[in-house]
Amino acid sequence: MKSRPNPILARSLRLAAGLLLAAALAGCSMVRLGYGHLDTIAAWQVDSYFDLESSQRQEFLARFERLHEWHRYDQLPEYVRFLGGFRERLQRGLAREDVVWFVEGIKARYRIVAKRAAGDAAEMLVSITPQQVEALQRQWEKDNRKFVREYRLENPVEDRKRARARRALSQIRDWAGALDPEQESRVIAMANELPLIDHLRHEDRLRRQREFLELLKLRADKDAFRQRLAQWLLEWERGRAREYERALDEWWAKRVDFFVAVDRILTPHQRAHALGRLQDYMHDFTRLSQRPAPAAAASR
Repeated sequence: MKSRPNPILARSLRLAAGLLLAAALAGCSMVRLGYGHLDTIAAWQVDSYFDLESSQRQEFLARFERLHEWHRYDQLPEYVRFLGGFRERLQRGLAREDVVWFVEGIKARYRIVAKRAAGDAAEMLVSITPQQVEALQRQWEKDNRKFVREYRLENPVEDRKRARARRALSQIRDWAGALDPEQESRVIAMANELPLIDHLRHEDRLRRQREFLELLKLRADKDAFRQRLAQWLLEWERGRAREYERALDEWWAKRVDFFVAVDRILTPHQRAHALGRLQDYMHDFTRLSQRPAPAAAASR
């Protein structure tokens, strides 16, 4: 099992695909507060990468509005069903196959959004100027420096492990509530058993960025560019270094074991807390996917 897609094209796709589940996984309040304004948020994000001109921004908003409407009314109800299936699995206790099922489900739903958005993304990218490509590269440089800082790639191994353990504890508390000292110690010990692969992830990010820049050189041939862009978005695992593939396979196998082991140390109260959080997101997705009444829609 491989990692989730590396979002390099633009944050618009990440926002659209991310809101399907990644936002919920991160405990992100954007599901409740931001989904209705996702077009504005996505435009701001894309503008921060490409420094869009006014006409480009308007074109992006028009195209993204169509994607947003489809995602809201077509995809969100399906996400509720998907989360409901995972909630049943979580309620009875997770096995390895449950974790695999969930992650593969996320990846499949990302591909649906990416496939839907690829054509509009290609049309937008055809209009990008050389100066805007330079703006993209500058933003990438900032992102890459942030990645190095967040994952402490220039720090000693033990420091990186401590930082990773703190992230794991924070994520578990966010879903299960407070942990007792014994649980915290066990989580730290289990997290320390995971391979450190963030340096390889960083190298793969850089590879994907280089691929995208090469892809942009094909824009003169719209049909070829559209096809290659769709392939690039959908086949994010393609072209990885063998060392990274091997390390990632090992990391994912142990990561699945980590999730299952954490699930087994939860108290009934903590499990109920996690189930409640999941149910909250299901309610949010259900509410967001409801079409407005005809009178309300006509008054807009």
